[in-house]
Amino acid sequence: MEPTTEVADHPPGPPGWAGPVDHRLTTGRTGMDEEAFDAFYAASFGRLVGQIYAMCGSVTEAQDCVQEAFIRAWDRRRTLDVDQAPEAWVRTVAYRLAVSRWRRARKALLPADRAHAPRTPVEPDVTRVALARALQALPADQRRAIVLHHLADLPVAAVAAEVGAPVGTVKARLSRGRAALAVLLADETLEEGRR
Repeated sequence: MEPTTEVADHPPGPPGWAGPVDHRLTTGRTGMDEEAFDAFYAASFGRLVGQIYAMCGSVTEAQDCVQEAFIRAWDRRRTLDVDQAPEAWVRTVAYRLAVSRWRRARKALLPADRAHAPRTPVEPDVTRVALARALQALPADQRRAIVLHHLADLPVAAVAAEVGAPVGTVKARLSRGRAALAVLLADETLEEGRR
């Protein structure tokens, strides 16, 4: 019996429908022209939808994924090796698309990641507010040295490298900044006591 070479235009068949096999596709050459691709599409679409449906469980999803896979195959039709099973390539792409959609849908149903959840702001205590006010009263160079050394826990040499000043200068800024902070924080404490 001679294999059929005729391909009928047909709407996508029901899941599992094999559809006709087009033997014109096995030409022994690389790439497909528009006519060969159209024949490949017509011969394979229904069969691939049935196979992807069996894998993902939704006819609509299967049709969408196979259609998208064929769009990608169309873009590569000139390089698809007809002898290397272009239908398998389309099936693999469609399956991967279905899995990606499933993962996205599944992820949408999961509770939000706590790392991305907005944190409730912590109300600053009196000490933190007083320190912030006192730091703002310092000259910028002293404030930067204090913050980098005491709040960021950088050693003096690292502070010097970051600000571009000699170590001795950074030590002097730290010393003067701490002395100024002591006075400013003592004043702040006295004002709090008077209230």
